[in-house]
Amino acid sequence: MREELLEVEDQLLRELTGKFVNITDPKRRHDMLVAGIKTIRPQSDSHDIAEIIDDINDLGKVQELVEDQDIEDIMVNNTSSIFVYNSKKGIVKVDDIHFDDKDHLTRFVNKLKLFATNQTANGKIMDVHMPTGSRANIIFSPLGYDVTIRNFRSNPYSILDLINAGEMDYRIAARMWLYTDGFKVRPANIIIGGVPAAGKTTMLNSFFSFFRPEARIVTIEETYELNTSTQENTVKLETSQDLPMVDLVKNALRMRPDMIIIGEVRGAEANDMLAAMNVGKIAMTTIHASSTRDIINRLEHAPMDVPRDILPAIDALFIVAYVYHNGVPMRRVVQMSEISGIETQVLLSDMYRFDYRTHQAAPILPSVTYRDTISKLLGVSPSDILAEEAVRERVLFQLNRLGKRDIKSISEMVQAYYDNPEKLLKDIGLNNISPAVSV
Repeated sequence: MREELLEVEDQLLRELTGKFVNITDPKRRHDMLVAGIKTIRPQSDSHDIAEIIDDINDLGKVQELVEDQDIEDIMVNNTSSIFVYNSKKGIVKVDDIHFDDKDHLTRFVNKLKLFATNQTANGKIMDVHMPTGSRANIIFSPLGYDVTIRNFRSNPYSILDLINAGEMDYRIAARMWLYTDGFKVRPANIIIGGVPAAGKTTMLNSFFSFFRPEARIVTIEETYELNTSTQENTVKLETSQDLPMVDLVKNALRMRPDMIIIGEVRGAEANDMLAAMNVGKIAMTTIHASSTRDIINRLEHAPMDVPRDILPAIDALFIVAYVYHNGVPMRRVVQMSEISGIETQVLLSDMYRFDYRTHQAAPILPSVTYRDTISKLLGVSPSDILAEEAVRERVLFQLNRLGKRDIKSISEMVQAYYDNPEKLLKDIGLNNISPAVSV
């Protein structure tokens, strides 16, 4: 591109920083670019305008990485190197893509900044919601810009995708279905723990296939990651400098939610979340932790400082982790527990632990505390709850066999099961079984 057009582009990018974040119509964005170019350089003809806009919309070779469904994270280390986290290979250096100098890197960053949602530290830190749905974090350093892009799949991982990837088996998935549905009367309060990038949010997102269609859901995140497309009655909230997480959690209680889903708890908002659980609201979230006991310890101590006597409002805790097998990182559900009371400490009953020696899923013990809670509310026996779990395990297996694996398809099948379980079982070829509990 001619040098004078690059100067126009650079000025335009600076002037439009953050202006595209709330504009979803591509035509409106295009019109804003055209108007900006004509203001900066009135003599620009249609060819010049098209050339500038085409370059603004082009992320160069990085675009290939953004569009690769196997790449979860892109790490641009200023002009020195680019690494990616590939779901099949782990962290890999990209040898054939780099930025030649700071000017090229700055122009790339300024293209991202069109969609900046916030900025702190005098504009030296920014978060960006990219048009693809991915998000980027940008920080300025003396060496230039460092950019981390979290890629989001156009089709998010479903519960069956996680089964097929070996992260869990059908019994764990069926237990999750019971927890998240709660037979309409009492879904479980759930916390998913794990190290950064272990797949906590991915698992939380897969739960959306199981939610009742009429449920009023409020999601609260620091940056939008959850895909709520299967739920019509959903409010998506995002934190900012003016609206911290704790304020949004408190306000969510005034929005008549059936369920509050918090992307991640880190601080004082944990108290408000547990308070919501104690007044009958259902909440689900993620937390950085390495075991279910570690989840409890983190909640009890600073900066969360949740009183021990309200922790039993939590029903189920999961841990997802990287497990290395022959040098290849694999995500696995490694622990599942229920809270069963308080003595000198919070009592945890392990329902499941991953067998690191055999790299196989160990047997899953029957739910006890949550099962008994549901059986009393429904007026059915605990054995009926366990029998229904087995039925839902068969349903998930059959949906996988039939190729109904994406979140939308699973959601449609699950809703059909809620409406008329006998008919759904017949429609998918499970004529020999019947629902053990129907609500």
